[in-house]
Amino acid sequence: MDMKDHSKECIFCALQHSPHMVRENATCYAIRDKYAVTEGHLLIIPKRHTEDYFSLTQAEKRDADALLRELRDELASADASISGFNVGVNCGEDAGQTIFHAHIHLIPRRKGDTPDPRGGVRGVIPHRMAYPSPPLTKNTVI
Repeated sequence: MDMKDHSKECIFCALQHSPHMVRENATCYAIRDKYAVTEGHLLIIPKRHTEDYFSLTQAEKRDADALLRELRDELASADASISGFNVGVNCGEDAGQTIFHAHIHLIPRRKGDTPDPRGGVRGVIPHRMAYPSPPLTKNTVI
């Protein structure tokens, strides 16, 4: 286990002791994303400083999942306009990770918030976001 104090160099280590926290459990906490892409965009973050999703312990994954589910339900109950969610993780600089402390995005979605939401997280590679034409069927070989 990493016992070094990262709070002076890692924003997420510092934030776990701040009023920005909206919820916590044994190993993880949640905050509002400072650069939210939609209203209600949250980050689920392990308390332990660890680089990315693949370095999380099973307990951290379990606790992160519990927070994701609790907060999804809470957001959906509080805002009837929410009709879906994106859940995302960036692992590594080439995947878009800019803060090297693991974190999971919970992004509420609403009908009409983008002209065509099909493809969802496939949008990380913009020219590959759209599905092929004609649409895939159960008989399509992938």
